[in-house]
Amino acid sequence: MANTVAISSILILLLFISNSQAASSSVNFVKKTVSSHPIVIFSKSYCPYCKRAKGVFKELNVKPYVLELDDREDGSKIQDALSELVGRRTVPQVFINGKHLGGSDDTVEAYQTGELAKLLGIDSHKTDL
Repeated sequence: MANTVAISSILILLLFISNSQAASSSVNFVKKTVSSHPIVIFSKSYCPYCKRAKGVFKELNVKPYVLELDDREDGSKIQDALSELVGRRTVPQVFINGKHLGGSDDTVEAYQTGELAKLLGIDSHKTDL
């Protein structure tokens, strides 16, 4: 009986360590991705809010690095990492020059006020989205 409890405890500990390492790995992946590209959008291909955020960059003729989380096996873990890093698990999550801009509404607002063009160092020719 004592051996069974000890083995169970060890297995639970190993599972905890494994999950912690996976979470840490996902956090590191997000950090590395964000630092490696000037514009990053964590997205889902079917999400209308994601399409709206991506449309802003299309309007500005700027190509972001887009990760479609629904196309990735680790998409859910990446969303967990986003929650840990920025306090939001929802998509889209947009990063500009390594800094978190926010979601769809934040991106559209930054576009409409000219702040996004300023962050990107480009001239803005906005239209209504």
